[in-house]
Amino acid sequence: MTVNLRTAYAPLLALAGVGCLLAVFLGAPPAWLLIWVGLLLPLLALVARWSPVRSGTVAASLGVTAVAVWPVPLMWGTASWLEACGAGAFWAVPALGALAAGGYLRRQASRMRQAVRDGRRDQQLELARDLHDFVAHDVSAIVVQAQAARFVADQDPEQAVRALERIEAAGLGALASMDRTVHALREAAGARSTSVPGTSELPALVGRFEGGVLEADPAAARELSREADTTAYRVAVEALTNVRRHAPGAAVVRVRLHRAAEGIELSVANSAPARGAGGLRGLGLRRSGTGLAGLRGRVEAAGGTLRAGASADGGWRVCAVFPAQGHTLG
Repeated sequence: MTVNLRTAYAPLLALAGVGCLLAVFLGAPPAWLLIWVGLLLPLLALVARWSPVRSGTVAASLGVTAVAVWPVPLMWGTASWLEACGAGAFWAVPALGALAAGGYLRRQASRMRQAVRDGRRDQQLELARDLHDFVAHDVSAIVVQAQAARFVADQDPEQAVRALERIEAAGLGALASMDRTVHALREAAGARSTSVPGTSELPALVGRFEGGVLEADPAAARELSREADTTAYRVAVEALTNVRRHAPGAAVVRVRLHRAAEGIELSVANSAPARGAGGLRGLGLRRSGTGLAGLRGRVEAAGGTLRAGASADGGWRVCAVFPAQGHTLG
């Protein structure tokens, strides 16, 4: 019902404008003409707000003309041509004002719709990055463990069985990450924050990583804001994924969450020399993920800082520092 009425505004204004013009030149009483003009003004605003541009332009032109010229015939023989033009210009002002009011509301509504579209697109992109980053970690683990199981299957069946167990755990983790993301897509935007894992998931994450060592201070984790908590987990996922990709021979990968002088620090460091020229520098070269630049942007959005570079023993270290709740990094 509302949609049909909105599409009828332009034709209704066009008919009212033509009727008013005919009434003007047929000599209708001024009181009736004023009432007619009073009806045209809200119609002009409604057309500017709701009608399609093409039909609305035609109807608005007729409406403005009718409002502007209605006093002109009343002045024939008693006023000069210049005075008649001045009267028409004077009455055109409220008509243009009605159009401006409707156009302003139309523009505001358009901006609101665009903001909603932009918000949805940003949310979809963020969810896509979540899905990629979380699942990529577990898929990388599956690939590495499958390769290891293939090489040791004949010589050490027990090692192959343990590798298969780790593959199963990584697969279940990937499925859980996908379930969280699909659930976030189905839920309202406000429910999304509860579906993204945080530092409380670090033990399970590091436990699936062969050679991973976790040193986490629960008191420090409680000082992180919700955004910083989920971002810290993402940093750990990204860094561990790239250890598997670019330094698979790392003997130990140490994940540490603790209270530092600058704030709450999360660091991921591999102790073995990285494979290839860049080692974990691949964090900044990934083609399908967020990369170092995207990860740094997320950390900074949470109020923190991100550093990555070679460690003293020839490995690679990624370090993110977040402000404790109630503090801001200087």
